[in-house]
Amino acid sequence: MEDQRRTPGSQTSLREANRARIVDAIKKHGGLTQVELAGATGLSPATVSNIVKELSSSGLLHTAPSTRSGRRAQHVTLAHALGLFVGVHFSTRHMRIALADAAHTVVAEHHMPLAKDHRADNELDKTTLLLADMLDSVDASMQDLLAVGIAVPAPMDAETGTTARSGIMRGWDGVAVADVMERRLKRPVYVDNAANLAALAEFRLGAARGKRNSVTLDIGDGIGAGLILNGEIFRGHNGVAGEFGHTTILEDGPLCRCGNRGCLEAIAGGPALLDGLRDQLGSLKLNDIVLRAMAGDPVSMRTIADAGRHIGVAAANLCNLLDPERIVVGGELSRAGELLLGPLRHAVERSIIVGRDLMPDIVQGQLGARAAALGAAIFAIDRVNIVPDDRSV
Repeated sequence: MEDQRRTPGSQTSLREANRARIVDAIKKHGGLTQVELAGATGLSPATVSNIVKELSSSGLLHTAPSTRSGRRAQHVTLAHALGLFVGVHFSTRHMRIALADAAHTVVAEHHMPLAKDHRADNELDKTTLLLADMLDSVDASMQDLLAVGIAVPAPMDAETGTTARSGIMRGWDGVAVADVMERRLKRPVYVDNAANLAALAEFRLGAARGKRNSVTLDIGDGIGAGLILNGEIFRGHNGVAGEFGHTTILEDGPLCRCGNRGCLEAIAGGPALLDGLRDQLGSLKLNDIVLRAMAGDPVSMRTIADAGRHIGVAAANLCNLLDPERIVVGGELSRAGELLLGPLRHAVERSIIVGRDLMPDIVQGQLGARAAALGAAIFAIDRVNIVPDDRSV
């Protein structure tokens, strides 16, 4: 019979592994009671209690009384004083920075418009300066910053950290964003597609919470999809899965910025909608169409409804392939609410292969314009090892 006794070394490894499991569970959920931690990690309540006491004493975890289902419980989060993380979201027209602690609490935030076809080097310089000011505003320094996450609205090559196809985001072709920012900040930098990171944020903190198979659509100037499959971001072989806007829905249709014809984005993306309204309504921004539609303007309402139907047809194909539990609709156009979601939902119902009782929920995102920046901060938090080994506890 095999000797089941553990050596001191294996006991040490087991303790470290159990600590890591608890910290990873708290990272993923933002905070859990000790009973919930036992369920999430598979560890016994006694083991969870001992490790929580140990890591609370060392300053890694923070506990506070709470009530769940009418019973008193200890709610466990990462300690706020562990350090700071930043999430940066670059879109075609805007940049947003969220400075957060390890418990996902945003302590400072900034948003600014960007010029059309802005250049990466200019915006990364601005980000560096702006971040230094934000840290100063909360009495922190660059040394308190543990990691940086950056969301970019373009397919990213996972190996090189550069855009995987030229022309998708002008001024950013061939820029190794992580390397450039690491040289500027002297801190670890992690880059991913904006739709992926918006999906991550909605999964951890928003409308897809608890749904292990979900799709988050990012509908604005571009149209992207973040895929959460079995509780993880699905990026595909090269890291470029989810380019939903470049699904061909009209063969020989309008030319898309990617070089193909008939892409969903070329028909229902922000620039296409604005071009279609220019003769009737003049020069507008996408937010203007949303506001006009919400105020009852029939032309704007019809434009958003048509976009919803086109997106719904493409979303039905995605549902037939992936069978998600929930579709979360985010991005600037999602602010139109049911003016967009109603036609989108109806198009999915009409085209999906399963019956209505097996259709995924289709809901509006909960995090709004902040989703990708929050997701970038979570992405950075996930990649930093903050679990001490036995020599430091």
